[in-house]
Amino acid sequence: MLSRTEIETWLQQTDPDALETLWRMADRVRKEYVGDAVHLRGLLEISNHCVRTCAYCGLSRHNKHLRRYRMTADEILECIRQIADFGYGTVVLQAGEDDGIQTEWLAQIIRTVKQTTPLAVTLSLGERPFEDLQCWRQAGADRYLLRFETSDPALYSLIHPPRPGRTAHRLEILSRLRQLGYEVGSGIMVGIPGQTFPSLADDIELFRRLDLDMIGLGPYIPHPHTPLGTGQITPTIHPSEQVPNTEQMTCKVIALTRLVCPEANIPSTTALAAVNPKTGRLLGLQRGANVVMPNCTPARYRRLYEIYPGKTTLSETALACRHSLEESLRSIGRTLAVGPGPRRRRANPPQSEETATRP
Repeated sequence: MLSRTEIETWLQQTDPDALETLWRMADRVRKEYVGDAVHLRGLLEISNHCVRTCAYCGLSRHNKHLRRYRMTADEILECIRQIADFGYGTVVLQAGEDDGIQTEWLAQIIRTVKQTTPLAVTLSLGERPFEDLQCWRQAGADRYLLRFETSDPALYSLIHPPRPGRTAHRLEILSRLRQLGYEVGSGIMVGIPGQTFPSLADDIELFRRLDLDMIGLGPYIPHPHTPLGTGQITPTIHPSEQVPNTEQMTCKVIALTRLVCPEANIPSTTALAAVNPKTGRLLGLQRGANVVMPNCTPARYRRLYEIYPGKTTLSETALACRHSLEESLRSIGRTLAVGPGPRRRRANPPQSEETATRP
């Protein structure tokens, strides 16, 4: 088992031969614990409204350059039927932290999905009151994704201001989600300004302590209409301490996360594909990831859900994306998974022939 010190050492490793060993170990553990089948989760971005003012996110309510939208229930259900027809196992309903998404309105959509399709339902809607989370779980929602973004309290407070008049601790919310019976997901950005190698190692160690079912990882991509993107907020750390927001660093975090959380479902994210449109997503899958989340948001809305610029597949239809993914997976010897793909807990986990204790 990797120690905290070993995690940090690996994060700073740059030797190509050593990194090839890391990629191989992560891929071996991925194969042993979650297999070669890649789970496809259809991503549906149902609203870009947000009440928050996060320093890194293009959906911030302070961004006056963004035209806002909120999908109707009929639009959402039409897309979900298409997601089911494509053979995806899960629909991911994602939005900004939008108070206009009413609790019972969404609960009825969830009930309809569960009654009419075989899909699992994952929600990614930010910090919501416990009563909302409970209602949606009772309606049939299976999973909830809430990134803690960073384990560094000072950095978190700098980039993620609280809502006026409301306090919330994301780790407490994650604990409550577990109590409600959700599969629980969280994650971070790699290379956000102010992130150091020790704090990134702490993030990966926190993944292990939380025993997460899903872990989302992607590189930080600056947005020009945010305080971090414009330089209004500049964390005070030496440049040598700053974690780079590169493809290689993101892959290191994916690989190390697989080694410390071998059972978790780990996506190869859209942000990784944005950094390297040709092979970024495939590299993630070869270095520990086992999930892909094709964007199934209608094109007229997809271009408006701009957490970061440069999102891929803006002009690609959901059907074309489905076909290209299948072809890409075959090229690296992977197959398409069938069904919702929950976390598979192992009573007697297999033993890898290699260890990761010597970077």
